Amino acid sequence: MTRLRRLTAFGVINALLLIMLCIVTLAPFLNVLAKSLSSEQAILMGKVTVLPVDPNFRSYAYVLKSKDFFRAFAVQTIVTASGTALGMTLTLMMAYPLSRTRLTGKNVVLVMVVITMIFNAGIIPNYMLIRRLGLLNSLMALIVPLCFNGFNMFIVRSYMQTIPLSVIESAMIDGAHHAQVLCKIVIPFSIPVIATISLFFAVTYWNDYFNAMLYITNYRLKPLQLYLREIIYLALDPQGSVGTQQTSESFMFVSPISVRAATIIASTLPILLVYPFLQRYYIKGIMIGSVKQ
Repeated sequence: MTRLRRLTAFGVINALLLIMLCIVTLAPFLNVLAKSLSSEQAILMGKVTVLPVDPNFRSYAYVLKSKDFFRAFAVQTIVTASGTALGMTLTLMMAYPLSRTRLTGKNVVLVMVVITMIFNAGIIPNYMLIRRLGLLNSLMALIVPLCFNGFNMFIVRSYMQTIPLSVIESAMIDGAHHAQVLCKIVIPFSIPVIATISLFFAVTYWNDYFNAMLYITNYRLKPLQLYLREIIYLALDPQGSVGTQQTSESFMFVSPISVRAATIIASTLPILLVYPFLQRYYIKGIMIGSVKQ
């Protein structure tokens, strides 16, 4: 009975801590959502917390009518989808051979990958490289720099090492070559980790704006996150010029702060909607290496 009480007390305390953590995590998001739906007067007077005051959808109407928003959204979507596909392809092609025990020179390659995780050339060398490759003002400048991550490769490699070697050897005895083994055996076995790492790549590409600041000057190729950054600056200084085609007249009937919040919500929702479809794979894939057999 005493042990049961102790477990019950621990469960109650644990539940309360988790509820508090959820509140702390959700409060900023709810505050931004409330500001996107509130009037300018309520926002300036500090009345908005986690519930909207004087609810209206003028800010969302303004954002969704903007051609710049949909152009930036399309660019961000293309970059995210293409970058995730390319990143997973490169990761799988590198993780599979490095997961095999008989690969000659495997340790040298692993050391080289680890070095890339520790050291970075810096902004100027990276910019010079992108310019020499002729990728400035192109979508490839947003895709190539992030298409490989050593940490993600190690996670996929560790998962592939858990696949029974007998399954792969039996397929090769039947005449399958490595490409067939990878496509028909290893990848189907690795669906959980592929879903997990794909989500990592997608979030990285979706949230990236720094590379666009460095490599993109054509406003037609600016991604959503860079557009969001300019909206924030425009909200802080409506009379200033930050590179968008919007002017201070556009903010005559809407609150700049509310427009900024609406843009944040509109740009965050798509990546949030992807997570429920990958949740079951994500939970299984993120537990890689936690249990040893």
